Amino acid sequence: MNLTISKEQLINGLQAVQNVVSTRTTLPILSNVLIRAEGNRLEFTATDLDVTISCGVEAAVKEGGATTVPVKKLFGIVRELNNPEIEIEVDEKNTCSIRSGSSFYKINGLSADEFPPLPKFKEDKKVTLPQEKVKGMMKKTSFAISTDESRYVLNGIFISLKEHKLTMVATDGRRLALVDEEVDVTEKSQGEFIVPAKAVNELNRLLTDKGEVEIRYSENQAAFTLKDEKGFSILIISKLIEGNYPNYRQVIPGEAKERIALVREEFLHALKRAEIMTSEKSNSVKLTFSKNNLAITANSPEVGEARESLAINYKGKEMAIAFNPKYVIDPLNALSNDEIFLELIDELSPGVVKINGPFLYVVMPMRLS
Repeated sequence: MNLTISKEQLINGLQAVQNVVSTRTTLPILSNVLIRAEGNRLEFTATDLDVTISCGVEAAVKEGGATTVPVKKLFGIVRELNNPEIEIEVDEKNTCSIRSGSSFYKINGLSADEFPPLPKFKEDKKVTLPQEKVKGMMKKTSFAISTDESRYVLNGIFISLKEHKLTMVATDGRRLALVDEEVDVTEKSQGEFIVPAKAVNELNRLLTDKGEVEIRYSENQAAFTLKDEKGFSILIISKLIEGNYPNYRQVIPGEAKERIALVREEFLHALKRAEIMTSEKSNSVKLTFSKNNLAITANSPEVGEARESLAINYKGKEMAIAFNPKYVIDPLNALSNDEIFLELIDELSPGVVKINGPFLYVVMPMRLS
């Protein structure tokens, strides 16, 4: 293998894939990145056997081929090189020589044959959406993924492709975020699967506001191909979480007694200030609705107390409800709308946050002390 590549392209490719590489692995090959050169492209692939990321960049390839090299070492060297042009040569013993200006490095690699092969996907189970849509949907749900290992089916985002809709749901048992978008789903493409948090984090990192994403899936894996207008593409393949996702529809409360319009930014900052005065023992903020006023209070004996007052349009009967502030701040941070709606039944029923758009967030209240 022999090629010349710009430092910028090499860094872009390595940055896209290297996050999934585990430093603590018993298999040396999993610390390596697979490099394949052909045509005018250099393709990088890295995996931890749960998530695989592959990405191609432009290069002037004199002689094609494939090898694997330790990704952290390669990235460390390339990042510090001064010259914008880099020459890479690999011999039959998988020794990788790197030349750039007056710098010269040799890294010992391993054969490309040892690298785990990529799974194949059928063409019939797939949908294509704008990246911007998928990015927005993941942002509005991923914060509610459970980190409790004992309820592993909740450790990811549930994706449903049904009735010309793509639905994403995340819950940790105390709150639930749901968003759906209309999408062209063929009869054969219908199905449901759970994408684990690690893959969701990578998607959140790599999705952009331009181009398309093609989603394909099989019984135990899903593939996301991110393409931009320039032809640059990144492939993310993830094992799926096995098991049945709980029936999230039954968590969504019935008709609300009160629907209160709130200015998102104002409400968010008032909550953030009040949260400062909570503690681990008393981590709740109380929202008291009275005529045209919302009082936000937090009180913890060991810290002190907070009082915030917002002018709102409210004509209903006086009502108080308490929430864990983090669980109300998270969705407000993820949204960009100027106005949100808080729907309430009573102080013991879950609260619902909505917007003018396909988003719904259910949050369990806390006991009023």
